Amino acid sequence: MTDQSVEGLRARYGDRWRWLAVVTVVLGTMATVLSATVVNVALHDIMVEFGIGQGQVHWLATGFIAAMTTTMLASAWLLDRFGVRITLSAAMAMFTLISLFGGFAPTPETLIAARIGQGAMAGLMQPMGMYLVFRIFPADQRGQAMGIYGMGVILAPALGPVLGGFLVDQFHWRWVMFAPAPVTLLGVWMALRFLPTPRARPVHYPFDLAGMVLLGSAIALTLETLNRMQNWSGETARVAIQVAVVIGLVVGFVIRERRVKHPLIRLALLRQPVFLYATIGAMALGLALFGSTYLIPLFVQTALGFSATEAGLLMLPAGIVLGMVFPVAGRLADRKSARGLVLFGMVMFAGSAVLFATTGALVGFFWLALWAVLGRIGIGFMLPALSTGALNPLPPEQLGAGSSTVNFARQLGGALGVNVVALTIEFGEHQQGLPTFSAFASAWWLVAVFVALAAVPVWKMRA
Repeated sequence: MTDQSVEGLRARYGDRWRWLAVVTVVLGTMATVLSATVVNVALHDIMVEFGIGQGQVHWLATGFIAAMTTTMLASAWLLDRFGVRITLSAAMAMFTLISLFGGFAPTPETLIAARIGQGAMAGLMQPMGMYLVFRIFPADQRGQAMGIYGMGVILAPALGPVLGGFLVDQFHWRWVMFAPAPVTLLGVWMALRFLPTPRARPVHYPFDLAGMVLLGSAIALTLETLNRMQNWSGETARVAIQVAVVIGLVVGFVIRERRVKHPLIRLALLRQPVFLYATIGAMALGLALFGSTYLIPLFVQTALGFSATEAGLLMLPAGIVLGMVFPVAGRLADRKSARGLVLFGMVMFAGSAVLFATTGALVGFFWLALWAVLGRIGIGFMLPALSTGALNPLPPEQLGAGSSTVNFARQLGGALGVNVVALTIEFGEHQQGLPTFSAFASAWWLVAVFVALAAVPVWKMRA
């Protein structure tokens, strides 16, 4: 029988097995994050084929994000119970099957169910990369490894719409669902081959299912409420009721987590100042990444009249620069203060948002591309440093819970950020049914202010 222990893998592949393991989790991460954004360009075709409206089709995106954000917190229990090798390979295999099921979906209800299932599996996979890096790499190489892993997390949202547009135009919207299957199937093979089995596992403990139901319901209802607020007229009473229910669910979840022996979120981690400040920074990172990825193409196409191709080309230099920045930022995270790197990234991104907010109609393509590059440099410096700052101080037995919490915070920040940005644009000034420069400027200022405010707790992060 093949020895899949750390020692056995090192004997078989040498030190390069660590990088093979990182590539394995990057495959899963890129496939799942691409799936989160790739469907957006197919929504029109799906609405036409099934004869459904915006009120139903938005759940293809919202359901995915809600499920993904919630199940991230289940990864710590699964890692303790089964280990990273079994958990990741099983999640990738399920993601593959669900993607194929969604591609053949005969009704909008089954397609929405498939998207929710994809999101649930994606949420399980994402924290695995951070967990694995901090278990198999020494402390002085973790930042570099996180820089490589982070390329999958950050580049995928930028590539998703481009890939989706090609598949929809050249084939059919169903290929958007089929596309991740070959990648995750390869990931299953690599996970079984290159990921280690744990030396020992903690004593089995029950999963906090009630906590997950409370939290998942709160997240889904929050996103639904923000979406409904875009059409405020006639919805005031319903929105008020939903807000009250969300508050009740959140209070119930906190009470549950304080009392249960094995909680979904270990609130004790948030009582550690460095971890708490890094978690807040992760929420700001999620808002910056997903908010700007949503805003830039919409802004240049709606307010400046760019075509979809021009919008994609505008983001290309930013993606290239981001790929160059990550390894550098990762190496710096191994040697420099996490606080200083995160603050530098926040200043860069906030400055980029302010430049977009003050853009006039006569600004050229070059300057817009440059401002996008500045923002991506900021994001590139934030991710590795936040990961090392949050997780380096934790003992090995808390890495699973810590990585799932940080990933949850980043994803929650992204989910809320996109919806709040969309709501800000919707409430902004419109002419002939389209948002004006003023509406987009308000959204950019909002993003800049949120990131700037997050710099206050990060300033206190001594790591």
